[in-house]
Amino acid sequence: MDDDRPEVLLTGLLFYDLVLTGLGGPPTPGEEIWTSGMGCGPGGIANLAVAAARFGLRTSLATVFGDDFYGAHCHEILAGQEGVDLSLSRTAPGWPTPVTVALALPHPRPGGATPTHDRALVTHGQEPPYSQDVLMGDPPEARTALAHLEAEPPGWLAKAAANGTQIYADVGWDPTRKWSTDLLEQLSLCHAFLPNETEAMAYTRTDTAVAALGTLAELVPVAVVTRGGDGAIAVDQTTGEYAEVPALPVDVLDATGAGDVFGASFVAASLGGWPLAERLRFAVLAAGLSVGHHGGALAAPGWYGVDRWWRSPSDPELKRAYGFLADRIPADVGPPVRYAPVTPPAPRP
Repeated sequence: MDDDRPEVLLTGLLFYDLVLTGLGGPPTPGEEIWTSGMGCGPGGIANLAVAAARFGLRTSLATVFGDDFYGAHCHEILAGQEGVDLSLSRTAPGWPTPVTVALALPHPRPGGATPTHDRALVTHGQEPPYSQDVLMGDPPEARTALAHLEAEPPGWLAKAAANGTQIYADVGWDPTRKWSTDLLEQLSLCHAFLPNETEAMAYTRTDTAVAALGTLAELVPVAVVTRGGDGAIAVDQTTGEYAEVPALPVDVLDATGAGDVFGASFVAASLGGWPLAERLRFAVLAAGLSVGHHGGALAAPGWYGVDRWWRSPSDPELKRAYGFLADRIPADVGPPVRYAPVTPPAPRP
């Protein structure tokens, strides 16, 4: 790189995640369920930060840490272990770091098909004492920023776009289910938009992922729609490319943070100037590798995980589809990534 700008700029709410896996179904009132696995680590905006940093990207994060055990633990992992720049972040005295308990659950599919996996979340937290705009101030010039669109856009977003930062945006579930199309007006500030198919169809008032993609492609240079077990589709208006790729065939342990890993990986490949189909396959691969570990943030594979997958025996047709990795994986993939601390299942008597 020919400058020292952050390659990825981030701001958002940090969580301490406690993930429970091995559940046959959700708990019901009065019932106690024992799980076969448990992991913990930073989550929320940390998912994106760690996923980007593990691809060697200079990553700057503006967030709030509580002055409690959870905040100190997350700070040490992000700064000390993962090398994320926290100079824009603050520690808030007396404010509790938000904590999320994620239940990784099987999700039945029609016709007896193999279940997919999703998670139910239970969170404790309070409104942070510092807003995104206070944390960012006049945001530093960065090559990209990953932003989460909300009904009321923060002021830093327009400032970042004005200083030349390319905005890659996603969006979350609308609990009101109104899916206001006003939110799409913010796409005028964005270079790319990466919603999942449920969100994309809801905001565009369409009934297929392909139709939603067509509408979004008229609003933003790069439009991506993720489709879970069905892969992803995308259009890049700057190059005239269209791409559609299937999901990676993997056993899902925990889907927490997989969408964030997809987004950060797509940005990493975009910064490398890769063709759209390669960008999309790479993001699908990284997200697929992440769901085999307890996660949020610490499930991200980074270059080490991608290289390990590439060198392992696999389906020859799948390896051919990902043949471009032979020229993309760097010579130095870094040290082994450190996954979330996991409590192993108890031995059978």
